Amino acid sequence: MTVEKTVGGKIKQIREMKKVSIEELAERSGMDTSMILKIEEEKNVPSLAPLIKIARALGVRLGTFLDDSDNYGPVVVRSGEYPKGARFTSQTSEAREHLNFFSLAFDKAGRNMEPFIVDIEPGLQSDYMLSSHEGEEFIYVLEGEIEINYGKEVYRLAKGDSIYLDSIVLHNVHAGNNQSAKILAVIYAPF
Repeated sequence: MTVEKTVGGKIKQIREMKKVSIEELAERSGMDTSMILKIEEEKNVPSLAPLIKIARALGVRLGTFLDDSDNYGPVVVRSGEYPKGARFTSQTSEAREHLNFFSLAFDKAGRNMEPFIVDIEPGLQSDYMLSSHEGEEFIYVLEGEIEINYGKEVYRLAKGDSIYLDSIVLHNVHAGNNQSAKILAVIYAPF
């Protein structure tokens, strides 16, 4: 019988396997111990930026928190057959908007990019929180409209539009026009 691990559960499992205390992980990642504990206990829905910091501090790929595979061959994901997703937020922990990530490379081990279908739920603009992390992102709008705060600029993209950006610049991706949206996002975060 396979036990399904949550993102927080996997972080805790890897941290304990590597014999790293929460305090040590907090120091390595530059995060608060209370935030890491909330993530591990699934009391906080994290954004990608803290997850990337935790992955780097533990010496693993971001995808390690999302997969259990050792398949190095090609991976095919059929339309509408996305594996169970992971839920992240793009805002403060109290916010209502969430990004639901469905990995398109769940079964691919050793990958350097993280391709996702992302369902974006609308939220309050006052809740948007900018974040940054190493790497690059490619985003293609599949449905609806999105807004991307990128540094001091705001980009509005509609179905069929795309953007390629440096993730180190403070940014936030959220639903436009207070309507749900769906995007293809490919994230590269150097290990």
